[in-house]
Amino acid sequence: MAPRRAILAALIALSSTPLVAHPQLSTAAPQLERTGFHYVAIFVGNYTPQLSISLADVGDPNADLYLRKNQKPTLKDWDLRSANPHTSDERIRLNADSPTPISTGVWWIGIHGPTNVQYDLSWSTKGVPSKQPGLGSIPYAPAHGQPGGVTFRVWAPFADSVNLAGDFTGWSGALAPMGNEGDGYFSLDVRNLTVGAQYKYVIKNGAQTLWKTDPRSKQVTNSIGNSVVVEPKTFAWTDTDYQTPAWNDLVIYELHVGTFNDTVGGPVGTFDSAIQRLDLLAELGVNAVELLPVNEFAGDSSWGYNLAFPWAVESAYGSIDGLLRFVDEAHQRGIAVLMDVLYNHWGPSDLDLWKFDGWSQGGWGGIYFYNSIQAQTPWGDTRPDFGRPEVRQYIRDNVMYWLEDCRVDGFRFDSVLNIRTGPLGDIPEGWSLLQWINDEINASQPWKINIAEDLQGNPWITKTTGEGGAGFDSQWDAGFVHPIRDALITPNDSDRNMWSVRDAIQNNYNGSAFQRVVYTESHDEVANGKARVPEEIWPGNASSWYSKKRSTLGGALVMTAPGVPMLFQGQELLEDGYFQDSDPVDWTKLATFGGIRQLYADLITLRRDGLDNTAGLKGPNTNVHHVDDNNKVVAFHRWDQGGPGDDVIVVANFANTTWSQGQNYRIGVPRAGTWYVRFNSDWSGYDASFGNHPTVDVNADSIPWDGMPYSISLSFAPYTCVILSQ
Repeated sequence: MAPRRAILAALIALSSTPLVAHPQLSTAAPQLERTGFHYVAIFVGNYTPQLSISLADVGDPNADLYLRKNQKPTLKDWDLRSANPHTSDERIRLNADSPTPISTGVWWIGIHGPTNVQYDLSWSTKGVPSKQPGLGSIPYAPAHGQPGGVTFRVWAPFADSVNLAGDFTGWSGALAPMGNEGDGYFSLDVRNLTVGAQYKYVIKNGAQTLWKTDPRSKQVTNSIGNSVVVEPKTFAWTDTDYQTPAWNDLVIYELHVGTFNDTVGGPVGTFDSAIQRLDLLAELGVNAVELLPVNEFAGDSSWGYNLAFPWAVESAYGSIDGLLRFVDEAHQRGIAVLMDVLYNHWGPSDLDLWKFDGWSQGGWGGIYFYNSIQAQTPWGDTRPDFGRPEVRQYIRDNVMYWLEDCRVDGFRFDSVLNIRTGPLGDIPEGWSLLQWINDEINASQPWKINIAEDLQGNPWITKTTGEGGAGFDSQWDAGFVHPIRDALITPNDSDRNMWSVRDAIQNNYNGSAFQRVVYTESHDEVANGKARVPEEIWPGNASSWYSKKRSTLGGALVMTAPGVPMLFQGQELLEDGYFQDSDPVDWTKLATFGGIRQLYADLITLRRDGLDNTAGLKGPNTNVHHVDDNNKVVAFHRWDQGGPGDDVIVVANFANTTWSQGQNYRIGVPRAGTWYVRFNSDWSGYDASFGNHPTVDVNADSIPWDGMPYSISLSFAPYTCVILSQ
């Protein structure tokens, strides 16, 4: 700031250039007092890290410089004085390291000298980089006699300058210049600031002045609003005894917060409304929920795959505090929380990351995105630049934030295909980013699961990074869902292909039973031109006998086939139609289809070996030993170590055919003795329209069959699954 003659206003508010009078302080001509002092009052805000004052005499070097907080300095009472008094060039620098540290309020400059002395007085502030660590807004505690506050740090490599504006500056974009750290980073400490403060960055790039939300905002007022200072680390957790389930024990329930517990035509569902239904999920037996994306998106209703703020939680759902409450409440019920995350694209709506610091090439998106055709995705030209170190760090830190600060138990990475490939083919830096993230998770919290949605049947997705793989723990399996849905939905029994069903059941990646997630319904499979399985079986009549029988047959295969089983919200209630973000789960169907829900609960109990007699369903071994494409029957053997309580035989009838006692439908079994019926999907307790066919316990015959040393003669109903063990 240029020098100001002492004859200027004596009561001046401090600002960056240009100097602006504080609205609460009046101005007056400087007065020469009998003490020989001239005085100037300067207002220092909590956003001011340093005040520099310079006094230059014009003539004899007889004026001296003093500074005092809240009162005029005297020769006896002052807080700071020039280190070189009685010279022609005196300076005072007030900051956190001064003998009297800088603090918010009015500071009085005193110039002491003869009545006729002439001098030039100037004062300025500039942004001083923070010494605190971290990016975004990070609250810090009092230390070494200094007050606490909030550190702000942002990456804007092409910015000429960055100022901080917020409710604590009266939303002035000129009062709080941030310190330039070099390498494109700007930072500033704001004293005495607390959580709840709202702010933005004011970025100057040439003629551009851009007001931007913080890329690392953990909360925003809305998708076009302000950043909000929050501190998730202070949340009062009550889940201290919680442990994430073993992967072979996981049963996942895919959940959309906005529609899970909502009313038609009302506000969207929230984390708190979802908490009200968690007891029902615990009773069902699921021990993991997978949340569709909950990051802040444009508007209030969405699937979530158009997120605008990768670090912020959707405000309409309850923001970060709502998510933390949901995780805590889920953990209290033994339910893990997995998050669906997007790193293949962001936006494109309400995307403040776009041309964040004013720079871009060729009209592309600027520092966070590829600035070439590589930016193109099926959802917009917003693929992150996986090769830029700062963007890689941004994504990696985001993953670890959800795991560490928010205590989530794992992820589903959306469309990994669009991270590892693009319009120009393979993206090696996308692949290496996935490897790095998975290595970081495994190094810090290896018990948490990271699931890929790639859907290309690629075993390298779940190979270890040491082998050159991406390092995911599991992946959604298109090799299961598509052939199984085809076999369930196809109208004519004769068109059902049991060899395709066999391949779907025994499909695996790298020889592992749990490197895949198996399902018949997901948000993608029940929308985008498709519908719920009962609806697909009989459009417009999803509650028909055929829809109930064949959809639950599919549910039984999900719970008995090797893999991590997953349901989509409402599947246990025989939900109809297709998934929409405006169509809530119809919880009145708890009464209508309570038996169907019980069927799923019984299946989950067996899948998790809740009765200590179906351990094989958690085991690694599968043998689809019986494939009868003529009669449309498949049977398979699941086991861990083998033996009573372990060996499980699953029989699935895909035809509208009843096999009665005496018809001698024979299936191979691995052991002699009695095989007990643990589950019969035709039980009339599940639905009054079911036949309650008397499938009974049976003794094995010493008749080798299906490559097994023994066999049983079994009776079962149409479109039915029977589960047996010893």
